[in-house]
Amino acid sequence: MAALNGITALVTGATGGIGVAVARRLAADGARVAVADRAPTPELTALADELGGTAVTADLTSVGEIDTMVAEIEPVGLLVCNAAYMTMAPLVEHDEADWWRVVDTNLSGTFHLVQAVLPGMKRLGAGRVVVIASEWGVTGWPNAGAYAASKAGLIALTKSLGAELGPHGIAVNAVAPGVTDTPQLRVDAEDAGVDLATMRARYAEAIPLGRIGRPEEIAAAVALLADPAVGAFAGQTIQVNGGSTRCRA
Repeated sequence: MAALNGITALVTGATGGIGVAVARRLAADGARVAVADRAPTPELTALADELGGTAVTADLTSVGEIDTMVAEIEPVGLLVCNAAYMTMAPLVEHDEADWWRVVDTNLSGTFHLVQAVLPGMKRLGAGRVVVIASEWGVTGWPNAGAYAASKAGLIALTKSLGAELGPHGIAVNAVAPGVTDTPQLRVDAEDAGVDLATMRARYAEAIPLGRIGRPEEIAAAVALLADPAVGAFAGQTIQVNGGSTRCRA
């Protein structure tokens, strides 16, 4: 029997590179997958159809939209908080409204998502939450202060919720990807003033394994944390980065 047979999984940011890989992996492991994005798109509908799942939408800066989305599919047994917004700029040039959009989407959005699914998980008597953080939330990164701060907040939130929700049978953990080959790399390339191929090569030079990560590798880590048979993880952050950062979270 598949590890997640019968579990309803909600994956946010599902049309991005990591989100698509996670949704496909969880469906392959037996979950009924609800794929979520900020607004309806043909890509979101096609992914839901491919997986035999459900397409749902919510702006993660809106508590009302989050509550409505979760009500459509509850009870959620597995929540994967993958949606993220990222911009890069020197700190003194970073527009304050944009700073808060980064934090509200990445950190506050996750806070509200967990709040929304908790009643259903408590009724089930069990649940899994996997937060997609970032290596930059561990190390920081030039020109990425808002993004790194939001991801560092997610790591701290994961530690806190791991302790708080464990007694309810709800395991909260995080995955902190290193540089991964997703469309988000375009933001990095634009900030560095180089093309995408050059950006990939530059990052690969600093990684012990000699390459950047693949979305499917992040999905495999999510699947590990989602597996009910792996019960000892709580409040942990798994770093999937080819060795560029080691045991700092």
